[in-house]
Amino acid sequence: FPSHDKQKKTMTPTEMNLPNPDYPEQAATESPGTKLRELVENTNIALGLDEDKLIEIGEQCRKGYEQDKLSRSEWEDAAKDWVNLAKQVREERTYPWPNASNVKYPLLTTAAMQFAARAYPSLVPSDGQVVKSKVIGKDPTGQKLERAKRVSMYMSYQVMHEIPQWEEDMDKLLIQLPVIGMMFKKTYWDPFRKVPKSELITPDKLIVNYWAKSLDEAERISEEIEMSPRIFNARKVAKFFRDVDLGDPVTPEVDNPPPNDETTPYLFIEQHTYLDLDDDGIYEPYIVTFHAQSGEVLRIVARYDEEGILLNDDGEVVGIEPIQYYTKIGR
Repeated sequence: FPSHDKQKKTMTPTEMNLPNPDYPEQAATESPGTKLRELVENTNIALGLDEDKLIEIGEQCRKGYEQDKLSRSEWEDAAKDWVNLAKQVREERTYPWPNASNVKYPLLTTAAMQFAARAYPSLVPSDGQVVKSKVIGKDPTGQKLERAKRVSMYMSYQVMHEIPQWEEDMDKLLIQLPVIGMMFKKTYWDPFRKVPKSELITPDKLIVNYWAKSLDEAERISEEIEMSPRIFNARKVAKFFRDVDLGDPVTPEVDNPPPNDETTPYLFIEQHTYLDLDDDGIYEPYIVTFHAQSGEVLRIVARYDEEGILLNDDGEVVGIEPIQYYTKIGR
């Protein structure tokens, strides 16, 4: 779950300076962007919102997630066929007669393996220099070049040694990429382990409206996240999530699902969306985490920082630049 500030704190509604109906003159006395800057510092804005507002946000986010998932239903069905073909899944044939021969030559499987075998050494060289910096502009003294070398060396060390499973995820990515056509990487700061993370996200877990032109222009990006009750309770104790009762987890909708036990995960949706929490008419980018089945909002955090708040010459807020955590990797 993204967190771009290790020093964030939980704030009360008064500290957040959210609009108060009992004091309508409050908004006029505050400087532009004050509320936005205070929301940036909050680790869970949902803790300061009333129940009606949380229900409204939860319903809005869940409806958007379902609409986006429906818009790409045909693509999801096609993607399942591509994966089954690459995995050589045996299917019973009834034409031209029951149990007819069903031999498939592994053309797609072989092509995917050859692509991965050729691409991997180029992207993950044996010398470990995964990251390479490029000098732009004049560099008469060579200072830019030396700095670029230091940046490349340190970031290469990060991805190879500090980010868990980065190399393994890259191997999986290159195998699946030629089959499905796209994969995603999620890069963020892990507030629990205190390390940067770069996770592989498959397209079936990242829901974007089919007609969105790009991730940057999408109104919503919804990631499906499964979490065990143990980890969920730990998040509640840490005040990372609201302390709510979600009941027993629902068995995942998969073929031959395992029986429910204490490890059966909850399904959460982490939605990168836009909300107007300061009621100024300008929608700000936020990350809303909610329970998929009930729509119960667990966490809201700002998806922007102070540098992303755009002001005009009069000091008025005219826009907010969101932070993008996902990177699309296509063929």
